[in-house]
Amino acid sequence: MFNSNRHHHSSIREAVLYEHLKSGKVRCKTCERFCEIATGEMGYCKTRLNIGGILYTLEYGDISSISANPIEKKPLFHFFPGSRALTVGSYSCNFSCPWCQNWEISKSVPNPARSNFLPPEELMRRVKEERCMGTSVSFNEPTLMLEYSLDLFTLAKEKGYYNTYVTNGYMSAEALKLLVEHGLDAMNVDVKGDKEAVMRYCGADVEKVWRNIREAKRRGVHVEITTLIIPGVNDDEECVRSIASRLIREVGVDTPWHVTRYFPAYRAPESGLYRSSTPVDILERVWRIGKEEGLNYVYLGNVPGHHLENTYCPRCGTLLIRRYGFEVVIYRITATGKCPGCGADIPVICATNERA
Repeated sequence: MFNSNRHHHSSIREAVLYEHLKSGKVRCKTCERFCEIATGEMGYCKTRLNIGGILYTLEYGDISSISANPIEKKPLFHFFPGSRALTVGSYSCNFSCPWCQNWEISKSVPNPARSNFLPPEELMRRVKEERCMGTSVSFNEPTLMLEYSLDLFTLAKEKGYYNTYVTNGYMSAEALKLLVEHGLDAMNVDVKGDKEAVMRYCGADVEKVWRNIREAKRRGVHVEITTLIIPGVNDDEECVRSIASRLIREVGVDTPWHVTRYFPAYRAPESGLYRSSTPVDILERVWRIGKEEGLNYVYLGNVPGHHLENTYCPRCGTLLIRRYGFEVVIYRITATGKCPGCGADIPVICATNERA
């Protein structure tokens, strides 16, 4: 089934993960919703269509957005700092978050009749042209571009590039396995809150997200976590401590945690959510809790110029990476990956020692 029709110049391809049920129905196995889809119908995300008992993706290579972004924008702070990744997205999402920051594309559905089709081979040519070190699938939920990701990642690995995902972490275990096997190197996963908040606002089971975080780490993927801090949703101390402590328990004290500033978007105001951007002092309080729980690397996001977007040595406090927004301004980690102040090992993946 896989790759049998990759050369068609169309965004409609047979899906990689599904199974046949009775009466012409199919079960999509791309994400944890496991939608059961009747003939002529689409699943929850409306990117997959059952045509005569065969499940098709409608957004293979249908690119809504493309840009060469600093890896720090993902955000990935401990993965090839200062490099750029050619980043693409498509349409739709499998979550229902009312605060979505990219709602223009995540709340739109693919339309094959107006597909902006970009073959993975052409994307790889652009990676080289733009002098990027790798690829990233982001902007909307990348799991919905599973088939394209698998082809793209395979090509990228053959040419020596890295591959990254910015995701809500709700892919099926089977999808995650395929992604890793085809060359997924790093992922930033959104942990949007505790069990209650994620079910209420996103319509999802956060335990599946934690399972994928754990499994990705186990399979050797570099993992960083982001939580968009929204007052009244996930900023209470119990929720924050539960995320920080679980991060340590599941993937270790060196896992970067990005606590980022929320700005009202999409349906946030009408949903009764916080009506202005998250106050910086709330982010700083969350940062302190993360450190109190024992995390070595907690970062503030969406607050350009704040000193807590920098990397410091957890042992001696030496400034190791100074950032401004998404730019690396100073890089002091040694060529052997150590703090120049005390010699502690700093878990940052870097290809060269050019900036050391």
